[in-house]
Amino acid sequence: MRKTFLPFARPSISEEAIADVADSLRSGWITTGPKAQAFEEAFAAYTGAPYALALNSATAGLHLACLALGLGPGDEVITTPMTFVATVNVILWAGARPVLVDIDRRTLNIDAARIESALTERTKAIVPVHFAGLPCDMDPIETLARERGLALIEDAAHALGARYKGRLVGSSTEGRHVTVFSFHPTKNITTGEGGMLCTGDEEVAEKTALLRQHGMSKGAWKRYAVQGTPHYDVHFPGLKYNMLDIEAAIGLDQLRRLEDFNGRRRAIAARYDEAFADRGGLILPEAPSYDHLHGRHIYTPLVDVDRLGMSRDAFMARLRELNIGTALHYQALHLFSYYGETFGWRRGDFPEAEYVSDRIVSLPLFPAMTDEDVDDVIDAVRAVCLAKGA
Repeated sequence: MRKTFLPFARPSISEEAIADVADSLRSGWITTGPKAQAFEEAFAAYTGAPYALALNSATAGLHLACLALGLGPGDEVITTPMTFVATVNVILWAGARPVLVDIDRRTLNIDAARIESALTERTKAIVPVHFAGLPCDMDPIETLARERGLALIEDAAHALGARYKGRLVGSSTEGRHVTVFSFHPTKNITTGEGGMLCTGDEEVAEKTALLRQHGMSKGAWKRYAVQGTPHYDVHFPGLKYNMLDIEAAIGLDQLRRLEDFNGRRRAIAARYDEAFADRGGLILPEAPSYDHLHGRHIYTPLVDVDRLGMSRDAFMARLRELNIGTALHYQALHLFSYYGETFGWRRGDFPEAEYVSDRIVSLPLFPAMTDEDVDDVIDAVRAVCLAKGA
C-alpha cells in the first residue's frame, strides 16, 4: 500500500502562470480585460471556432447558449441522463423542458440512434455530452439537427483537445451550433473556475457577449457597441458571467500546455487499458467504430459487481483504504429526487444509464501523475479484485 493518499485529480499550475497572475494583480486590472481577450483569441485560434467567449464557468456557457439560441417555456431540449446536473439545470433555468435519451453502455455517450424517436413538435435543441472526453457520434446528430431545424449545443466540458473524424471538438461552425468547455480544476486545463463558449454563429456570439455582462452594450461589438463615451445601453436582462483577467492569465499558460497534458493523460489511460483489459472485476468502456481522438478527461471503468460480489461504493471504499482516491461520474440524472419528482422519471426509464450509474468509478488521472503513481493504482485495483477472486 502506498504511504500517502493519491487524489483522483490535481491541477498542474506552472510558475509562469503564477507569475502572470501576480502581474495581473500588480497591474490593478484583475477583472475582465486584456488577458481575457487574449485568452479568447488564443482559444479561437486553437479550436478553429470563429468566436470564443470566456466565461466564469461551463455552466454559465450552457445557460447563455440556451438563452442566446432563444430556448424558453414550451420548448423541449434533448440530452443524456449520464451527465453532471448542470446540463439539465440550465435547460430548466431557460424555462424549457429536458427530454432524456438513453446512452450506449459501451461508450457511455448518448445513443444517437434513439434521438429521432424522442423528437416532438416542441423539440428545439439537442445537447450531446462528450462523456469522459470521448466525442459523441456527431454526424447523425448534426444531420438530424440540420434537417429538423434544431439548435445544437455540445457539452464539451470533458472534451478539450478531443477530435471527431479528424476535426477538433469545438470547430464546427455550421448553423445554430454552440460548443461549451469547462476549466474547472479537474478538467484538461484549468483557470481555477471558468468556461468558454465557441460558435460560428455571429448573432449567438453577439448576444452571448451582451448576456454575460448584464446585457450592457459596453464591451460588445458591431451593432451593440458604444464607442468613445461613458454611456451604454441595455439590450437584454443579462447576467454576471464574465471571466476575470487573473483567471485568463492561468488559462493562457494552460492552453499552451494542453497537448502535453493530454498526451500524458492518454499515456496513463493506455497503461490502465493494458493492465485491466483481461483483469476480472472491471468492465472497460469500448472504443466506437468511427475515427476519433479521446480527450481522456476521466478514466471510468465499470465495476463488475456481479463477478466481484461487491458494490461499486464498496470497491471505492476499499481503494481509499489503500490510499487511492476515486470519484463518481455520475449518478444518472433521473435518479436524483428533484428530477424524479418533477418529471416523473424513475428507475427503469433509462436502463442503460442505470446499468452504468450503478457501476461506474473514476480512477486517478492527471498529468502530474508519475509512473510510480500509476503503478500504485494498478496494484491497488488488482489487489481488490484478487481479494474477491477475480
